Amino acid sequence: MLFLISLISFGAMHAAPNSFMGGELNPNMTPENIALLKAIYGLDKPLFQQYVDWVANLAQLNFGISFVSGGQVSEVVIQRLPVTLWMNMIALVVTFIVSLWLGIRAALRYERLSDHVISQFSLLSFAMPSYYLALVLMMVFSVTLGWFPIAGLHSLEPPVGFGYYIDMAWHLTLPISVMVFVGVGSLALYIRSLTLEILKSDYVYFARVRGISEKTIIRHYILPNLLPPIVTMLGLSLPGLIGGSVILESIFGIEGMGQLFYASAMSRDYPVIMGILMMSAFLTLIGNQVADAVLLKLNPFAKR
Repeated sequence: MLFLISLISFGAMHAAPNSFMGGELNPNMTPENIALLKAIYGLDKPLFQQYVDWVANLAQLNFGISFVSGGQVSEVVIQRLPVTLWMNMIALVVTFIVSLWLGIRAALRYERLSDHVISQFSLLSFAMPSYYLALVLMMVFSVTLGWFPIAGLHSLEPPVGFGYYIDMAWHLTLPISVMVFVGVGSLALYIRSLTLEILKSDYVYFARVRGISEKTIIRHYILPNLLPPIVTMLGLSLPGLIGGSVILESIFGIEGMGQLFYASAMSRDYPVIMGILMMSAFLTLIGNQVADAVLLKLNPFAKR
């Protein structure tokens, strides 16, 4: 899978119009300077040879040298990676908890007021563009009310000690809120649909006839049947979370992997773009493997 991703990504990068070495982005570049830079970075070789050299370096965890900064791509990406990972992990956990509560409650209150409210809220969340919601929250809570900072990851003079992390959490509240809001809708509707199917089953019907409480039914009948498909869906949603951070980090001015990817795409910094794509693909595949391992624990019959 990583091989196919690398092959398609490498071909797409070199098929894109313009380049960092061309005069389109830097009119001061002379043909002699362009030829010299291409020779330094190995871009004067045939495309197949460039790919073979790149894969060989990739096997040694060498992602190349950035055209813009001149530093190692691995160092630049790893420096930005923790912020993006923390944002996506927190957003994923909160989205899972909120969606689980909303979906189950809507199904248990089917065709009642709370079901209609949750369904309409989920549809609004599903249809809401993340960039639009980010701008609205910035205007309301940052510009008008002044409750949260408008951009950045830290204050101009960040506190030391534990206050440093409090300050970071204060800056990340709005972007994580946007990620949670736009992710809750589809998952909540999916959980609601699954829960309604479970509630129609015979074992739930006989459990209610026996007088078993609603909390016990949720804990021992609904949740065990909900978790396997939800875990599968969460594993498949990892690429969307990582890709969505590109827009939000650019809007909120957060120096994460998403903002680095956007800046590299605008400057045609191919080594950085390829490094981010391969690291994101690797993390996504690892996430899917973890989801499969969790499914084996949740469903022991899957081992047969």
